[in-house]
Amino acid sequence: MRMLFGLAVFVVTVGIVTRAEAQNYPWCAYYSGGMGGGGTNCGFTTFQQCVDAARGLGSFCQPNTQFKPPPGPPKKLQGRYPY
Repeated sequence: MRMLFGLAVFVVTVGIVTRAEAQNYPWCAYYSGGMGGGGTNCGFTTFQQCVDAARGLGSFCQPNTQFKPPPGPPKKLQGRYPY
């Protein structure tokens, strides 16, 4: 009975959990942190948002080198017959 209950809990948990996906944002804030250390936050959608978060912290904003823009709309087929 315990095993059946454990299996049911496992199945429900797997069904509820969403898949983890990497964040894909175009701007990063680089924090100085002193002594050569610091952090990076690449969670900004606009440059202004990044600057507002970095203001007063001795940091700066740069484009995210790992950013990949989402795909655009599908291209329309040229010609008379779309199939």
